[in-house]
Amino acid sequence: MADRWNHNTHFHDLVLRAVPSGARTALDVGTGNGLLAQDLADAGLEVTAIDLDETVLDAARTEHADAAIHWVRGDVMAADLGQQFDVVASVATVHHLPDLALALSRLADLTAPGGTLVVVGLARSTRLRDRLPDLVGVVQHRWYSWRHGYWEHSAPTCWPPPHPYSEVRRTAWAVLMGSRYRRHPLWRYTITWRRPR
Repeated sequence: MADRWNHNTHFHDLVLRAVPSGARTALDVGTGNGLLAQDLADAGLEVTAIDLDETVLDAARTEHADAAIHWVRGDVMAADLGQQFDVVASVATVHHLPDLALALSRLADLTAPGGTLVVVGLARSTRLRDRLPDLVGVVQHRWYSWRHGYWEHSAPTCWPPPHPYSEVRRTAWAVLMGSRYRRHPLWRYTITWRRPR
């Protein structure tokens, strides 16, 4: 959704680039306003979009009336979704879940063999090395906001994030063997993991 820019939509292209060849199904975890779900549907995927917040989910369902998107109100940690998915994407959601290791394990379980899990998350800066990307993020925020405008989503927020970046990195490497962790400006990190066949 190029007409709506914020720190989360900025990473939608990264999610789309991670979609494996031949993928047919996707799960958008914490879909919020449904923009990523629509982007995944536009890429030709059958999308299940799950969110716990009924109000925001109803608004997303109304705005994105796409037959390729199946909207589910529920908790991803407990919901019976009936299948695994070729792509599991979580943007700005994992920090809402109380147990980071359990959350990453659950998302991995929902990823089909040969499929890809992409997590775009928020964490806390606790060390000096965290501060440089934060400073770059301030510059990027000003530039992109000036260029695109800043769109404020209506989904619930959780601030400050409960986990520091160092803990996220350690947990990702422990739970998702072979995953790629990367710290980004705009106060985000990404974890990309391919489930073995």
